[in-house]
Formats: sequence, C-alpha cells, structure tokens
Amino acid sequence: MGDVQPAINALSKDQCAAIHNYSLQILSRVGIRVDSPRARKLFGGALNIAEPDLIVHLPPEIVDRALQTAPSAIDIYDRRGNFSFQLGAAGAAPTRFGIGVTNLYYQDPQTDAVTPFSRRHMALAARLGSVLPGYDVISTVGIIQDMAPQVADLYGTLEMIVNTTKPLVLLISEKKCFEAALDLLEHLHGDLSLKPFAIPYFNPITPLVLNQGTTDNIFSAVERGLPFIYNNYGMSGATSPITAAGSLALLNAELLAGLVFSQLIKEGTPVILGSLPAGFDMQSMDSIYTPQTMLLNVACAEMMAHYGLPHSGTSGSAPGWGADLPASGTLWMNHLTALLGKVGLAPFVGGNFDSLAFSPTLAVYSDEVIRQARFFKQGFAVNDEAVALNEIESIGPGGNFLISGQTLRYCREINFSSSIWPQLTLDKWQAQDSPRADEILRRRTCRLLAESRPPEDHGELSARGEIFIRQMTT
Repeated sequence: MGDVQPAINALSKDQCAAIHNYSLQILSRVGIRVDSPRARKLFGGALNIAEPDLIVHLPPEIVDRALQTAPSAIDIYDRRGNFSFQLGAAGAAPTRFGIGVTNLYYQDPQTDAVTPFSRRHMALAARLGSVLPGYDVISTVGIIQDMAPQVADLYGTLEMIVNTTKPLVLLISEKKCFEAALDLLEHLHGDLSLKPFAIPYFNPITPLVLNQGTTDNIFSAVERGLPFIYNNYGMSGATSPITAAGSLALLNAELLAGLVFSQLIKEGTPVILGSLPAGFDMQSMDSIYTPQTMLLNVACAEMMAHYGLPHSGTSGSAPGWGADLPASGTLWMNHLTALLGKVGLAPFVGGNFDSLAFSPTLAVYSDEVIRQARFFKQGFAVNDEAVALNEIESIGPGGNFLISGQTLRYCREINFSSSIWPQLTLDKWQAQDSPRADEILRRRTCRLLAESRPPEDHGELSARGEIFIRQMTT
C-alpha cells in the first residue's frame, strides 16, 4: 500500500471543461476592454484587425495557442543564485507562502497600535520573513508612507533586497517606479532573468479590463525576461457574479486573457496565474473572505492544474483586528485548504483590516499554522513496517510502547510541540500566574524582531542602492 495523502478536490474533469467553455464564451462574445493602444495593436496583429476596437474579442484558437506555449513550471531562486523551489502546474509541489503585502499601516506587536507604514517597518518585516521558516518568499510588505511617492517604492524595494536573500514578489504602487525598481535590482544584482529571484506582481481590473498601467508593466517584465504573477481580484455580487460558478467562469476568463497577452508579447513567457476571490458584504460595503471564496480559491487552483500552469492564490489575510480569533480562523482555513488542494503560491500573509495593517504578530502566528498544516498534509504510511505487528504482539495487552524499537526509532522525528507556546498542564499554567496565549505570542514576536539580523552584505548593498536612487531621482 502507498501513503495516506489527505487532499481536497473541488472540480471534476467535466466541471473543469465546463468552466473553460464558459470562459471561452465570455472572451469571444463579451470580450475584454484593452485600454493601452500598444496592447490593442498587439491583439489586433494577432487577430488580423488593422484598427482594433477598445473591446477585443478573443476566439478560442488564440487561447488554445497560448495554453500550448506557456511553460508548465517555473524555477525560482534566491538572490544568491541558489535554487529555492519550483512552481509547477499539477499541484505536486507543496504550497509556498509569502509574507506581505502593500499595507498602509504597521500594527505594533506589543500594543496592536496602528501607525503609518515606514521604511523602518519594511526592513523589520523583511528580516522577520527571513527568519520564519514557513515563508518561502518576501512580498512587498507595505507602501512606505514617510517618503515621497515618487521614491517610496524604490526605497521599499531596496529594503527588501538588502534585508533578505529569499525570493521577492514585487508590487510597485507608483506606476512610474516600476522600471526604475527593476533598474535598481539589476544594478545591485546583475541579470534578473538568468536565475529569477524577483517576481513582479500585476492585477487587471475586474470585470474584464486590461488597464494600461498593467499592460505597460507586463511589457517591461517580459522584455527583461522575468516571470510574473497575474492575479485578479473579484468581489462576488459587486465586481463579479454573485454565484460561485459565475465568478469562477468570469475570473478564469480574465486569467486566460492575461495569458494570451503575455504569449503574444513573447511565446514561452513564464506566467503564474490565479484569483483572489472575495465576497462583498452589502451592509458594510466591505470585501470579505468566506468559506465559499476559499472554495473558489481551491477551484481556481484546479483550473490552473487542468491547464498545466503555475498558480498563485489567496493567503488568508484581512479579517483580523490583530492576531485574534477572526484572523486565526481564516488563516487556518486558507492554509489547510491550500495545502490539501493544488494551490501553488500564497504570497500575502500578515495583513489585518482588509490588508491595510501589517501585523508582525499575525505573521509569526501564521508561521506556526503553516508548520502544523504542512505536518497534516504529510499523511502517513500504511505498510508492514509502519504497523509493526510483531511489536504489537510482543508488547501485548496492557503493555506500553514507551521503549519499543519503533518508538525509539521515530520519537525524535515526531514533534508535537508548538514553535510558540509551551505545553502547560493546569497546575503549571496556574503556577506561572495564568499567562495568556496572546502575551506569549507577542513576546516571541518582539524577540524575533529584536534578534533578526540582515544578510552580511547589507551595508554594502544599502550604500550602493542609496547612491543609485539619488542619482536616478535627481
């Protein structure tokens, strides 16, 4: 017998084919709005249309061609050129997680007080993500508020590259800073395409709009030979249909349109596709993650596996007021379903208040959730060695397995302890003045922030980056 491998499957093969067919009909009958003249010209050339309209209709053949030419797997490296992981198409590789993304505020780990996100906070968050083993990438954690918008993205990017060696997911909020941020990374690192460690991230506008800022930046990324993430964000009942099936078909159509665009620029361009499905609360007018949107995330990952394409999805951040019960429930549901499904990358962990405030405490807690969910995903073996009937027979009724050969072989491999909380009996808990779990979590977070150190080349890279940014902006 093989291993027991827990898994979630949302869609059958027939249902994947049906969603694909609905998406093709949306693209051919409804079309997409393409705001950029340069992008419209590219679509027009592929469709033999001399002057394409603002609304571009994509026939099934052009989608099929893009599906054939896009790579099914992407190798990701750290900035030192070491292989980190592969994002593959079939969900065989484990889900990868990242810390981030683009928060406007920073939530103090001791008090939960919220202050504007600063350059110092970017450095702290990047170092924290580096020391926590659950995180495979560092995404742009926040938008720096204590610097002018025309340079904030550049200094934010600098703080990321000098404070970690892990792969980066780049979200540039100021449109004019995107190419400058890539210039900065090339200046400090050299060729970004040979062993890619920096992955730009782009969003279209739902429903069915390829906006000019996104297409301009995609052109730049493809011309530099970079893989990129193309994620859409839909709120059911607001920017996407209120039904799960309607949202899935529409969001999938948008992803296929982005795929076509990338392959028209250059066939073989590596693209990571996925949706961030959310609900829309009509009373509060807020976006929310729900069990159904988590299911849509799993379904989107299965659609990308159906196509043979790398995937990036939701990360479970947003609903909390701190590292609290609302946040923890959503994190558990997201991380466990991601690992049991076919989710490739969950790059944005650590945000509260609809991802407005980055919480280091929540990021530390989520690292523990990731560890435990990965342990659950491992499953277990079912075979003669694992069952060990001979040992059961030799110990017999009423015995114990404390010093059995099997226990002695495996006891060090099975870790029941938490990375945050000690195992306390009632007596021990009372003897320690009844500590609160959140207090222990806060202390651990503060200790990690205080003890984390940047890579050894931090000073040299920082100095070079500072000079480059000053020269670029003056």
